[in-house]
Amino acid sequence: MTARYRVFSVRVAAVTSLTPHFVRVTLTGDALAEFSSVGLDQRIKIVLPIPGHGFTDLPDGEDWYGAWRALPDAIRNPLRTYTVRSFRPDARELDIDFVAHGDTGPASRWVSACRVGDELRIVGPAVPSSPAELPTGAAEFDPGAADRILLAGDETAAPAICAILEALDVATVGHVFIEVPTDADRLPVSAPAGVEVRWIARNGASHGVRMTDHVHAWASTVAAGPACGDGADLQDVDVDEQVLWDIPDAEASRPVYAWIAGEAGCVKELRRHLVRGVGLDREQVAFMGYWRHGKAEN
Repeated sequence: MTARYRVFSVRVAAVTSLTPHFVRVTLTGDALAEFSSVGLDQRIKIVLPIPGHGFTDLPDGEDWYGAWRALPDAIRNPLRTYTVRSFRPDARELDIDFVAHGDTGPASRWVSACRVGDELRIVGPAVPSSPAELPTGAAEFDPGAADRILLAGDETAAPAICAILEALDVATVGHVFIEVPTDADRLPVSAPAGVEVRWIARNGASHGVRMTDHVHAWASTVAAGPACGDGADLQDVDVDEQVLWDIPDAEASRPVYAWIAGEAGCVKELRRHLVRGVGLDREQVAFMGYWRHGKAEN
């Protein structure tokens, strides 16, 4: 990370239970006056407190990340990546929607116990001194002038998808598939009239299976077109060892723009099907492996 990213000290202003598995935490603090919003699916790092230790040894300054990596495990605060659900700069408030899934990781444990007034740290871009210094690489959604869009993801991608939906141009056309644990986890969200939003509840089914079925059904209606490739140059990615992340360059116009995020194995399969099975050009598909079954985020 560059010096344009910094550690922000914040505190919990509100904790709102949205559904059985979604909890919204509103963060506030004077430091957010210097926080910069850079995109609809903007990612930030959440720095979690160490029980009984808090943030005592969390480094600050330009090389905070290098100093953080050099700390002994026992005093290195856990980092997790989340999407900004909304940011209200005038109020200095930032909303993060967490997926609560019990005592399975530091972030889930924290959100299950957090209270108004609790301290937290986030890492994100600071307001630049000039537009040329605006940080990049923290947001990916960039459909250009695509004729229609596809958004697909699991519950970890739901906050980003909802933020994107609420900011789309009213003339946007497309389909959205969001897989969540149960029927009760559907979130209220506004979308343009031409965008169909489907919430897909697993209700005990294996992760990603039902969303994959819906995307395959959607893909069967897509005509690849003469400019699309056969996926021969599509490199395979070992999702257990490599980061699954590829963002196409922005283009002024394309027939379809697909944005897919969530569990890496599922995302990899969907991308392979769209490119090799359907024939979409790889430059039409943005895909992000937010997490991987059986692996903790570094």
